[in-house]
Amino acid sequence: MLESVGALTGSPWIYVVVALSVLLDVFLPVLPSGVLVITAATAAAAGTTTVAADAAGAARHVTEVPSLLALVLCAASASVLGDLVAYRLAWRGGARLDAAIARSRRLTSAQERLGAALSRGGGVLVVIARFAPAGRSVVSLGAGAAHRKAKEFLPWSAVAGVAWAGYSVGLGYFGAQWLGASWLGTAISVLALFVAGAFAALLMRRPAAAAAAAAATAAGPASVPTAS
Repeated sequence: MLESVGALTGSPWIYVVVALSVLLDVFLPVLPSGVLVITAATAAAAGTTTVAADAAGAARHVTEVPSLLALVLCAASASVLGDLVAYRLAWRGGARLDAAIARSRRLTSAQERLGAALSRGGGVLVVIARFAPAGRSVVSLGAGAAHRKAKEFLPWSAVAGVAWAGYSVGLGYFGAQWLGASWLGTAISVLALFVAGAFAALLMRRPAAAAAAAAATAAGPASVPTAS
């Protein structure tokens, strides 16, 4: 992939490829959008360090496409747009989507936790979910199906998109700086992204486990029959 993406760095099409991958992975979480962003950032970091000589023989820096800043903005914008599309589709999903969510324990649980978090003004869950595998899909669809207000969800979606894009591009950039634009550097950067995703998934599960334990504790005494 490194060679294929590296071949695209001389063309603005790299932005289109990255944007489409990030946009669509809210519906197809199997798309390797994070891997693509890291690989593009690795290739871009290698390109920005290239030095060439001009016609007069003087050394000059050659700026390659994509720009790291533009790559962050492209990935973050596509992330927010994908969240918005999923949110609106779920909002208008009707009874069929509501029934599908009701059958999914994961979506139902996420919907409840998201509603509680947003009502308290704490949308950190949206940011954490952006890093977890399929967490973005669950949260975006859950927010739409629960008819959460856009002003409650979208600002946190924007924070999540910028955080995820900045982290992914940063991994690619620093991996290239420290380990070179090689398969090793890219693999370690991708591994760091997966570690962050696993940690985010753990954080998302912990509130659910705590809530279930609290509910069981509250229901326990009530279920014990009293002697007459």
